[in-house]
Amino acid sequence: MTHETRADAAAFAGAPAVTTLVCDYGGVLTNPLAETYAVFSDSTGIPVEDLQAAFGRSTRRYGVSPMAELETGAIAEDELVRRVLSELDTDPGDVLRGRPFGEVWFRGRRSNEELTAFLRTVRAAGHRVGLLTNNVREWEPRWRATLPVAELFDIVVDSSREGVRKPDPEIYRRLVARLGADPETVLLLDDLEENCAAARAQGMHAIRFDTTDQAVRDVGRLMRLPALVDEPSGGNS
Repeated sequence: MTHETRADAAAFAGAPAVTTLVCDYGGVLTNPLAETYAVFSDSTGIPVEDLQAAFGRSTRRYGVSPMAELETGAIAEDELVRRVLSELDTDPGDVLRGRPFGEVWFRGRRSNEELTAFLRTVRAAGHRVGLLTNNVREWEPRWRATLPVAELFDIVVDSSREGVRKPDPEIYRRLVARLGADPETVLLLDDLEENCAAARAQGMHAIRFDTTDQAVRDVGRLMRLPALVDEPSGGNS
């Protein structure tokens, strides 16, 4: 059990029951970001370290991450391409060969089927499930194609439509308001600690995703899912 989960479990005893699980998308309901970078690199011929350096140089040049701007709808996908690929010593046309950035990016995205199955278990136990994602408007058809969104989620809060992204407190406030829930009854599962910390600051519970086995175990215990509560501890901690 993680340190964050132990703290939440200690607080749980005197708090309202957790009745809503809210998941992140990238890196939680999909494979890790590093794998996506690797496939993008293979598809374009750009070494991963060069691509990451280009994102870094673009951030320094404009004073803000191009991905952060894209995920709040402040810029369009073609502007992201211009900002990032212009930092590389290569012709952007040679890199993408007329393909949208998102098409190439999603070649390296695959869904986390084991966690998706777990979300069905959470719903079957009578709990609500939501999605809180920093995402891209132009990529919405692509990411929705990786998940049975209507089946899994009672609510979807997407940064590109909100104009604000995690870890900004405002997106958590909007989430809780739309759920019509007490923040103490909501649990966030996210792979970034800064996003988890921001959720806790709003009174929510949060568990940082490390592996699927760890996440299923920790969420199951905190939400008191019968099939998991009585399991002996072990494995990842």
